[in-house]
Amino acid sequence: MKTRRTAKQWSSGFSLIELTAVIAVAASVVAVLGPGLSQMRSQMRGVTSEGNLSTIGQAGAMYAVDNDDRIFTFTWRAGGTYINLKNGKASVASSDTVAAAWQARNILHRATGRLTGSGAILSPQSRLIYRRYSHLVLADYMGGNVSDPMWADPADANQLHWQLNPLEYTGPENSFPYGMGMPAQAGYDTVPGWDGSPIVQLWPFASSYQIVPHAWQQDFGAQYVPIADTPHLFMGGPGVQLGNRRFNEVRFPSAKVHMFEEFDREQAGSPYFAYDHAQSAKLMFDGSINTMMSGQSFSSVSPADYNIGNKSVWEQNYVPLDTFPVPLGGLGEQTLLNQRFRWTLGGLQGINYPQPLMRVGR
Repeated sequence: MKTRRTAKQWSSGFSLIELTAVIAVAASVVAVLGPGLSQMRSQMRGVTSEGNLSTIGQAGAMYAVDNDDRIFTFTWRAGGTYINLKNGKASVASSDTVAAAWQARNILHRATGRLTGSGAILSPQSRLIYRRYSHLVLADYMGGNVSDPMWADPADANQLHWQLNPLEYTGPENSFPYGMGMPAQAGYDTVPGWDGSPIVQLWPFASSYQIVPHAWQQDFGAQYVPIADTPHLFMGGPGVQLGNRRFNEVRFPSAKVHMFEEFDREQAGSPYFAYDHAQSAKLMFDGSINTMMSGQSFSSVSPADYNIGNKSVWEQNYVPLDTFPVPLGGLGEQTLLNQRFRWTLGGLQGINYPQPLMRVGR
């Protein structure tokens, strides 16, 4: 005759053996699904990042329609008279780089209200800010949300954290590059100035996506060029005119990179974009998204070289800032990396990828 458990018997719970078995099964499931879940999370972040770049591309196209076909970047120029919102004082910009720093300060003053006090936005005119901050002009055009997650790769945990904690640099808990001064450990970028307040306080408003140099400078003549000491700074001589590039100057929009992830954070070790196997998401000038490997693109050539007829490949080793991913070979790695689509032979008239099919004009 069948017997039935009483309510008391059911409420007695699992035995130790049964509980051990359940834990073992759960651990097995996690072991089997864990790598798959991690890969799925990475893929989702990659899709989101590509979506960010696609949205930026669409906004950039709208900006061009309203601004005489111009590629978005800083528009204040040398010789212009501009007002500092903090004190109402008007000053004449001595160069395009100073004018751009003032424009960035103006945008951030209006967007954050941080005009006075210890957190007042300062002018970062000691640095060329076109590469990491040109998107501020587009953000201003779109309504002023300079801390929108759209500007950050969803796998860029530091940048997302800085967006949410823009004043963190004032305390000991900060994690901004060089927020606590220059690191003692060898292998990090030691070019002076990274720990200056105007530079440190800008990081919450940076973008994970870099704009290529020729989107904000001319293809030939006086230009900013790469330097061997650091991949994070460029060198420019007198007479460099910045900004004012137009989309119709891009000869092959589907084959020319406009913006790109500095790091392929969906890969182990977050490889710097110049490693051949990196598959950083790239916004092309026709608005399409390219995730082909960097090694499949044409080689880079420094403008300093091709201005004098030299087409030698430009290579340099990757040296990190102190909160950036380290080289795949560790700090101090001396592997020379082809800078690929950052420095294109011929500038906007050049080609980065032979595929997809190149189309002339917009």
